[in-house]
Amino acid sequence: MQLGQAAVQQKNFDEAVAWFTKAAEDSPKDPQTKACLGQSLCWLGKREEGLAHLHQSGQLILKKSRKSRDIGLALDMVDQLQYWNDFPGALEICKQAVQINPGQLRGYQLLALTYSRLNQKKSALAAGRQALKLAPNSAVLSILLATLEAADGLSQEARQRLEKVLQNPLLTAEERFRANKELARILDKLGEYDRVFANLHAAAEIAPRLPEVKRQDAGLVPKMLEHYKTEFDRELLGRWANTDFPADQPAPVFLLGFMRTGTTLTQEVLAAHPEIFVADETDLIVSVAKELNRLSNGQGSLAEQLRKLDLAGVLHLRAFYWHRARALYGDKTGTRLLLDKTTMNTIDLGLINCIFPDAKLVFLLRDPRDVCLSCFMQTMLPTPSTVQLLSWESTARFYAQVMDWWLTIRSKLTMSFIEFRYEDAVFNFEPAFRKVFDFLDLDWNPAVAEFHKKAAGKYIASPSFSQVAQPLYSSSVGRWRHYRAEYAAILPELQTYIDEFGYEN
Repeated sequence: MQLGQAAVQQKNFDEAVAWFTKAAEDSPKDPQTKACLGQSLCWLGKREEGLAHLHQSGQLILKKSRKSRDIGLALDMVDQLQYWNDFPGALEICKQAVQINPGQLRGYQLLALTYSRLNQKKSALAAGRQALKLAPNSAVLSILLATLEAADGLSQEARQRLEKVLQNPLLTAEERFRANKELARILDKLGEYDRVFANLHAAAEIAPRLPEVKRQDAGLVPKMLEHYKTEFDRELLGRWANTDFPADQPAPVFLLGFMRTGTTLTQEVLAAHPEIFVADETDLIVSVAKELNRLSNGQGSLAEQLRKLDLAGVLHLRAFYWHRARALYGDKTGTRLLLDKTTMNTIDLGLINCIFPDAKLVFLLRDPRDVCLSCFMQTMLPTPSTVQLLSWESTARFYAQVMDWWLTIRSKLTMSFIEFRYEDAVFNFEPAFRKVFDFLDLDWNPAVAEFHKKAAGKYIASPSFSQVAQPLYSSSVGRWRHYRAEYAAILPELQTYIDEFGYEN
């Protein structure tokens, strides 16, 4: 165990797995060794295998908890499973834990979050209410309960709760930020459009003070995009365009765009087809970039590393991609077409095209004004990309930077691509999606129209997980018109793209 922990500290997960495997052989009923082995396997990319060990550890922990009524370690395991996006596994353990000790606040809080991410709204709301009952003065739990109420259609109750929270002068910056964001979204649902932006701007003023925001390099992605626009030329992008790649290294389909353009809706419709498997918001391409950097000994920019790469290196990276995919999903992909939907891999289009010049790309478009509004309203985990969305002006600026990159590289791609409009998906569902399936060389399957039934009750990585678990609705199209006055500040950034993509004023 000590040798395994030392290997983890060095981020040598292969070695850690070897040591923890030996420890588990010596102590097969020790939950800690199972947990350490499971975590290390997950870090190594062997998610399916790792989760199996974490589940076993969870059951061993619960067995001990039934005697002691101490569910702390069981809830730690729930946290771990949530981290690895195994919300069904987290739910199984969390439900048992709160039965063992119903007086544990953290148990109901985690239970509410788990139910919520699985689109089980009534159960999430019940757990959230129970959590707040145990700590009635908690601002964090009040905000959580308000979001659960709003998700279940109780918008007036949610608004009153958040307005009361915001009257508390002792709120932390994070609590005030979150309450303002959630209240803005609820006011939008209620049609009180004249009040929405006051809360959004209040949240924007607080955002720079949040510790997680401060830790991000806000200049990273914009600088990267500027370099990419000049570095990725036709010669580099077309280098391996005419290569016959091995049959066991096929090109996936990539589903990309900008955030809040309908990528999640599109993935769920495509995922309802029996011949498609969706990899939802993964690190597959990021891992390929890291492997390329390793092969290059960290020397040079991404484009320079690709220029020095030979065909053997390209084949290695394709094999690496598939090794990671199979470690993540096991046999779930089978013979189906792999759809890699990681929205902001748009930034890595140059890398994707170089390694998979034979891939197909579905690129999502949506009215830039609706995109920016939706992004600014959304609360997202801080990353170098999402921190660009914390103010109204920076949201528009970042959208322009990413879409300028798309317009720059679009004509140079060797990948086949189709631009797909969110609005067409909403108003012309079958004709629009028939074009996508034709592009993918797949027959139309009527089951895809019932996509929302399959989406309900499963974990979806995107913030729009709850929207895609219901039938299509059109209220999000043209929503920007409720806020016309606010667009004076950002229209100069957006007009090029409104015109380019053919959206009316």
